[in-house]
Amino acid sequence: MADQSPVDASRGLSGASLPTIGARKRSLSKPARALRLVLSAIDPRAYAHLFRMINFYNHTHVIPRRAAAIHPSAAVSPDAMFSHGERIEIARGARIGSRCCIWAGPSRARVVIGENALFGPEVMITAAGYRFNDGSPVTDQRMDEADVIIGRDVWLATRVIVLPGVTIGDGAIVGAGAVVTKSVEPGAIVVGAPARVVGQRRIVAASGSVGEAR
Repeated sequence: MADQSPVDASRGLSGASLPTIGARKRSLSKPARALRLVLSAIDPRAYAHLFRMINFYNHTHVIPRRAAAIHPSAAVSPDAMFSHGERIEIARGARIGSRCCIWAGPSRARVVIGENALFGPEVMITAAGYRFNDGSPVTDQRMDEADVIIGRDVWLATRVIVLPGVTIGDGAIVGAGAVVTKSVEPGAIVVGAPARVVGQRRIVAASGSVGEAR
């Protein structure tokens, strides 16, 4: 068997580079960091990128938020992102966490969020998804749309994903990282990908009695 060249020897059978053992992260000296700061401050590319970020924030938050029907008492994080805000409704007392994405459909599908709903960071709700069997590339495909309804007093924990056509009933809880592909009954506790029921929420009344959420 012929000897491998140095280039071939550093790659696995798939052509990917093999891991390097014992590599060290390079640390810059204080003068080098100071020089980097000065060069960054006078680099016009940094300011051009800043304008791109302002434009991105404007069309993913400022403009669609103005178009959405958001109750004055709802608390929406300033880094939440919206798409097609004219089809988004957020009711009284709802709380939308940092970096959440709420995307209504491009033509008709709505996202409706009920009273006192609580969204953890990076929750993703979309009312539309690309088809994938109509040809190629995927970005040229049409999108299927369906309303997403989030009931009152629902808690969606960190990084929950809710797909088109889902209704989450009042009082339900969705665990962190769950992917909700089907509707959830009121008061249900669901986790996993795809989300599955693991329990029922029980609410203690002021009198001390316990009842199921409805």
